[in-house]
Amino acid sequence: MLKKSAFIAAAMIGAYTVPVQAQTCTGNCGTASPNGVVTSPPAYGPSYSYVSTVGGVVGAGQIEGVAGGTSGSQLVTSSFNASAGDSLNFFFNYVTSDGADFSDYAFAELLSDASHVAWLFTARTTTSGNTTPGFGLPANDSILTPSSTPIISGAPIWDQLGASSGDCFDAGCGYTGWIGSNYKIATDGTYQLRFGVTNIGDLELDSGLAFAGVTINDVPVGSVPEPTTWAMMLAGFGMIGLAVRRRQNVKTRVTYA
Repeated sequence: MLKKSAFIAAAMIGAYTVPVQAQTCTGNCGTASPNGVVTSPPAYGPSYSYVSTVGGVVGAGQIEGVAGGTSGSQLVTSSFNASAGDSLNFFFNYVTSDGADFSDYAFAELLSDASHVAWLFTARTTTSGNTTPGFGLPANDSILTPSSTPIISGAPIWDQLGASSGDCFDAGCGYTGWIGSNYKIATDGTYQLRFGVTNIGDLELDSGLAFAGVTINDVPVGSVPEPTTWAMMLAGFGMIGLAVRRRQNVKTRVTYA
């Protein structure tokens, strides 16, 4: 019985995972399956997370100091630990039904204690050239793959654009396809990620951001329990083992009475 309980405990430890979850979602955030122009991400698919301006909140999903933002959405992940030199990776796909005259944008930001650390990417509607970094937006602190990211033009079909799916206003609407972002953590610390998207100049013709595969050194963020969690789990397994031994002792006494 003890061997069996130990096996169960080990299996529970091996199966224990905690997905990246939103500590804070302002506006429209969620998880979706591949549809339209957003295919299965290159890693950790087929589902992905997203933020969309559909049903967005005024003032959300914006970069401080960038004028013109109206409604948007943002997702701030749960905290995770990382060490200096660790590699932070994820994939993103920026999708917009808006065009050149209404320059919507999206971004991913690394935070520590709610303060800015790095821009993992910024992306913006454009009629030509690279969508990222977006014009008038902060430069990327990460390395993107591919490094050249022109918009794939046309009216993008994506469920997460709501009524704007399949619509296009002027040149510049479309999507980027999946782009990889790699950033080297500079110092040991506890971090969060903020993913955001916003409308510019109006509340119409929506945009969205899909993202997936957030990892530290190729390990999904949140997949390893914190030390305190391990301690609680091991303590619980110890209680299970103690209960099994007591039950076995009681059964033995009854059998030989």
